[in-house]
Amino acid sequence: MSRLQPKYITFDCYGTLINFQMAEAARDIYGAELSEERMREFIRNFSAYRLDEVLGDWKPYAEVVHNALERTCKRNGVAFRPEDAHAISERVQSWGPHPDVPAGLAKVAKEIPLVILSNAMDAQIPHNVEKLGAPFHAVFTAEQARSYKPRMKGFEYMLDQLNCGPEDICHVSSSFRYDLMTAHDLGIKQKVWVNRGHEPANPYYGYTEIRDISELPGVFGL
Repeated sequence: MSRLQPKYITFDCYGTLINFQMAEAARDIYGAELSEERMREFIRNFSAYRLDEVLGDWKPYAEVVHNALERTCKRNGVAFRPEDAHAISERVQSWGPHPDVPAGLAKVAKEIPLVILSNAMDAQIPHNVEKLGAPFHAVFTAEQARSYKPRMKGFEYMLDQLNCGPEDICHVSSSFRYDLMTAHDLGIKQKVWVNRGHEPANPYYGYTEIRDISELPGVFGL
């Protein structure tokens, strides 16, 4: 495994570091109404609509969830209740890290500054970051950038705030669609894909693959 040497390691947060539990939240609310096959389709639709909702102008994340859930319910013939969308949005800040995250991050943080770029609200993400068990040089949100990933604006905002270029960072994510495709298009050569089973491998985008964050120190020779 080749050793990368960035000035900063930048991370996607939800899904990559934090155990992203939107599917579980949907199951808790709608599981009694749907068969297993229909529930799996509901979860796929909910994921797709959340992505679609962040491709336009920025709006609060609660609206992203509300709109995506309403569209999903309509598509699946399920009654939409606004309080369900609110309940799902409120869960986000309670989520903690994948088990492999704290030790791996702590080891890397001793040598290279860590940064988060997340599709989050400013008031939301501190509750998650404090559970990660490592110091972060900076945490940037979609609310600050006024743009969600996978749009480029958030990455550009982060680079401006760090006063560095694409060549100075290594971006780490479990998602091609939200992160690594955009990082590739922006000329970020150093990329790490955390293969958490969210998406299939796509070698075109040029990355180092790891199973989880416990393997991340080895990417940097630590």
